[in-house]
Amino acid sequence: MAKAKSQKSLDKWTKQKWTTASGRPSTQGPKASGEVYAPAAKIKKLKSTPAGRKKLAAANRKKRAATKAGKQRANHGLHKKKKTTRKKR
Repeated sequence: MAKAKSQKSLDKWTKQKWTTASGRPSTQGPKASGEVYAPAAKIKKLKSTPAGRKKLAAANRKKRAATKAGKQRANHGLHKKKKTTRKKR
């Protein structure tokens, strides 16, 4: 049986190397950075431009503020889905 679209997406997601911009742990241990986790390719792309670095810094500020407020998740905007156009029948 073929995999559903959501299963294919999960397979792709788990094969990616996820990290923080600094490479340190985000929330655990004494060297925790409080940074957002994202795929390494996305981090590299963001770090390559001034606008990307600003976006990454803003996401990290939102993540740290949410963590300080005791929240498990932060709505920082780096993981938004791209809008796709659907063909009408």
